[in-house]
Amino acid sequence: MTDTTDLTPLAEGVECEFMYAYESRAPEPAYTDLGVVTARIGGGVALAMRNDPSGGYWSKALGFGVTEPFTVRVLDRVLDFYREQGVGQAVLQLVPAVLPDGFDEIAAARGLEAGSTWVKLAARAGDVAAAQTRLRVGPVPAAEARRWADVLLAGFGMPAGGLTDMLAATVGEPAWRPHAAWDGDEVVAGGNLFLHGESASLNAAATALGHRGLGAQSALIAARARAAAEAGCRWLFAETGKPAPGTRNPSLDNLRRAGLVPLYERRNWVWRSTP
Repeated sequence: MTDTTDLTPLAEGVECEFMYAYESRAPEPAYTDLGVVTARIGGGVALAMRNDPSGGYWSKALGFGVTEPFTVRVLDRVLDFYREQGVGQAVLQLVPAVLPDGFDEIAAARGLEAGSTWVKLAARAGDVAAAQTRLRVGPVPAAEARRWADVLLAGFGMPAGGLTDMLAATVGEPAWRPHAAWDGDEVVAGGNLFLHGESASLNAAATALGHRGLGAQSALIAARARAAAEAGCRWLFAETGKPAPGTRNPSLDNLRRAGLVPLYERRNWVWRSTP
């Protein structure tokens, strides 16, 4: 990828919008049962899920610094939002380049702790490498939306139920292109794709434990990249965890093998409520 365009605004913008879409458009009764509240603050989004069965993944704030500066005032508005919603924990996903001067001290004064680091990657949608697998790979039909969603949730160690409803609701929506891999009639892997202008984002990829190592995710990356290109998207983005020294992250390996290139690393800042 030789284009010198700064892709950070596109990369952060598409992730911000797909997370907002997942939660803000969760169907009833899941929306109410999960306790979802969403807000647009300072150019980014803040997402709260008071009854998050995953233990805290879905309460997060991101997308800051794309359309307006990320300031201490914006930070305080985000933290006030989480206090008002009564969540026990939230994660702020912040690109280092947008942080105000002295942010480590600012964060410490507000009880924010530096957490894990994610890697943001990108490629031209039409340049992603093809991949082979014996599994059948294709779009998710409406009849298998819940089976697909449950495979994804199980892969991330999250329970079925309200989250199943939330993920399954993306099947058939114009901005989404959910894909699955089948072994015979069994859904054994899946991933989602979100379309936003000239950008598309790979997300929510997981494979059932007994079917790993068969190339499902590489084939799903390729299939979703084709879908993004066919929809007219120029850029394809993804994010995954940075492995600890001496370890590997298979998701990162798959994305790089497919041709996605790391753009930057982004810290997760963890906020926890105090009694």
